Amino acid sequence: MPGENPLHAGQAVSGGHQDSGTTGHATRARWRGRAGLLLAGSILAGPLLGGVACAQGAEVAAGLSVSTIEVMQLAVFAGVMGAAFLSAIVLIRERARISAENVELRGRVTDISAALRRSEALLNLRDQRVVVWASENKKPELIGTLPTESGAPEERAAFLAFGRWLMPRSAAALEHAVTGLREKGRPFDLVVESQAGAPLEVHGRKSAAHVLVRFVSLSETQRSQARLKIDNQRLAADHDTMIGLLEALKMPAWLRDEHGRLKWVNRAYADAVEAENAEAAVRDAQEFLGGQAREAIATQHKSHPVFEQSLSTVIEGDRRVFAVTDFAGADGSAGLACDTSAIEAIRAEYERTVRSHADTLDQLNTAVAIFDTNEKLRFFNQAFQKLWGLDSGFLHSAPDNALLLDRLRSEGKIAEQPEWRRWKEGLLGAYRAVESQEHWWHLPDGKTIRVVANPQPKGGVTWVFENLTEKMDLESRYRTAVRVQGETLDNLAEGVAVFGPDGRLRLSNPAFATLWGLGTEAAKPNVHVSIIRELSDRQAIESPWPGFVAAITGFDDERSERHGQTELNNGTVLRYAVIPLPNGQVMMTFVDVTDSVHVERALKDRNEALEKSDQLKNDFVQHVSYELRSPLTNIIGFTELLSLPATGPLTQKQREYVEHVGSSSSVLLTIVNDILDLATVDAGIMQLDISEVHVDRTIAAAAELVADRLEEHSIRLAVDAAAAPKTFHGDETRIRQILYNLLSNAANYAPEASTIRLACRQLADGVEFSVHDDGPGMPPDVLDSVFRRFEPRANGGRRRGAGLGLSIVKSFVELHGGAVRIETGKDKGTTVICTFPDVPGIRAAAE
Repeated sequence: MPGENPLHAGQAVSGGHQDSGTTGHATRARWRGRAGLLLAGSILAGPLLGGVACAQGAEVAAGLSVSTIEVMQLAVFAGVMGAAFLSAIVLIRERARISAENVELRGRVTDISAALRRSEALLNLRDQRVVVWASENKKPELIGTLPTESGAPEERAAFLAFGRWLMPRSAAALEHAVTGLREKGRPFDLVVESQAGAPLEVHGRKSAAHVLVRFVSLSETQRSQARLKIDNQRLAADHDTMIGLLEALKMPAWLRDEHGRLKWVNRAYADAVEAENAEAAVRDAQEFLGGQAREAIATQHKSHPVFEQSLSTVIEGDRRVFAVTDFAGADGSAGLACDTSAIEAIRAEYERTVRSHADTLDQLNTAVAIFDTNEKLRFFNQAFQKLWGLDSGFLHSAPDNALLLDRLRSEGKIAEQPEWRRWKEGLLGAYRAVESQEHWWHLPDGKTIRVVANPQPKGGVTWVFENLTEKMDLESRYRTAVRVQGETLDNLAEGVAVFGPDGRLRLSNPAFATLWGLGTEAAKPNVHVSIIRELSDRQAIESPWPGFVAAITGFDDERSERHGQTELNNGTVLRYAVIPLPNGQVMMTFVDVTDSVHVERALKDRNEALEKSDQLKNDFVQHVSYELRSPLTNIIGFTELLSLPATGPLTQKQREYVEHVGSSSSVLLTIVNDILDLATVDAGIMQLDISEVHVDRTIAAAAELVADRLEEHSIRLAVDAAAAPKTFHGDETRIRQILYNLLSNAANYAPEASTIRLACRQLADGVEFSVHDDGPGMPPDVLDSVFRRFEPRANGGRRRGAGLGLSIVKSFVELHGGAVRIETGKDKGTTVICTFPDVPGIRAAAE
């Protein structure tokens, strides 16, 4: 190329060696350049490139021939040697540094080994042991030992089982502390006690990688202090336990100092003295027991530290009995009270129950005797003494059972047995038996006794002697009565049939089959009711037998009687009754009431006609009363107008006629008003105006209304209201009307110049008014109709009224929820008594 050999650029050479030499020279020049570039990339390439350049120059100058390969080889060799030289220098320096570090590390290892030996020496002391947990999953490592007298085992598993060689309380506290240390990293310092009684200090700490628990055996002084600490902890725990127990008890408890002042009480004490809390009870010195009881306790403590006695005190207003126990120590006292009121009540109830049972057994006709485990008589009732005729002194001496049997035998009160000793031993075997035994004794006097020996769970035997003589006699009489009853039923005109719970016929008489037209086969015992129903349904117009079947075979909770009536196709009317019997059976009776029904129907028709007639009469009277009221009012008004002086002068005769017309019109208006009041009551629209009724004012108003009639016949009215209330609730107008009617009725029957007594008094549940007159009284036949309307009876009275006075009284009193009664007798006068409740309960008045 021209750039590589400029001297020969532009020369044209053709053929010959020169051309070849020139070409070879150019090739060598290119390789030298590349070798120089390669060597230039290295640190050591500088000298080599310089050598190559010199060689090229020398070659050009001298005309020597050096190959490119040789130059490259030389350069590579020179580079390798330089690299080796530099590596050697670096290695020498690194080796020197490593040797220095090794020396330093050997020194540190030596120091660490020495420290480790010192630590192992410290850990392996005989007075401590360390438990190390390296991780959660690895087993702990034990280092060191504890003295033999500490009671700690040497084996690893036995040592880690703290509950085996530590006291339970210490083991539980240590387990809890170790768990907190391992899980939450919470350090601890404890003093624990081994089962050998040696105290140990335990310290727990946690580092970044380990958990350590160190057990340290203490010196004698430290051991004493630790033992005191343990004792203090135990006493504190026991104290807290006892205080907690006393707080939980429902019994008052207290502590006192040496001066007798309260220093602690429990919640039950505070509740008993009704204090806000225990602290308030102590602060306010609220005493549970009375002063006399506290003095008795203090007196007892002077001679004996323990006081035990039952004392009474008042709790929540009730006097209760407490079993008080109080202990006095050197620095104070403590007491506890147990409420025994319930126990005393139960004991008293038990004693009453025992006495009641004894009294009950004494009332029994069955003889009862109770013997204890020693076969001694402990109880007997009057029937037992009466049955055997034994004297009371012998029975109260607690004889044994064998002696009692021997005495009964000697007195001939029980039958002689072929082998008496064996018979008696068999009888007394009841004391060793488990089940009850039953015997039958046939006494020489003809009595039959059922003897039951019932062993008691706690020993002893209860003997029951049941006299069955009368029972057997009654059974014989019963069989005879059954036969007589059967004959009686067969001859009754009333049909009777008894069905069992299964619906089958148990008993019937011929009248039953005759009334229902049943054949002989259909009325036999054990025939089912469904067959009888099928035959009887054809005989009745409306058959009642479906109801009979339901009553016989149903499962109703309440079995009640049923009564009814049915008519047969032939015109016969039967009245039936379905009566459940106590044994689950059902009895049905059928009576032919055809004639009675016909008479009853006729009477009902007549009664309905009478009721319609009575209603028509009432309607007529009410209508006429309404129509008469307005004319009467006008007549009364005009009569009063004529009597006034302004109208004009009247002669004496005219004035008498006017007064007679006025009084007659007033009487007639009163009758009309009474009829209207009764009509209002009957219609149910009468309303009472309930208010405060002043007794004195109401009595005075009623007395004023009848004053003229009383004065006309010289009759005196005596009022007795000393026991009466001032007021009560009622309708004042109606009560005044009631009293007016009673006084008018009494004035009509009272003799001339006699006294009518009006009394009022307070009852437990109301107020009572009574009016008494000394008239002829009422016969019993009049009492039944005295309250009926429009039935006036002279019966010794001065005039015959409309017969409405007492009817009005009864209606108005019953409207108030009260009652009326009459006390009378021949020549004893009559007393009408009306009672009113405190709170009126309005109800419909009786007609």
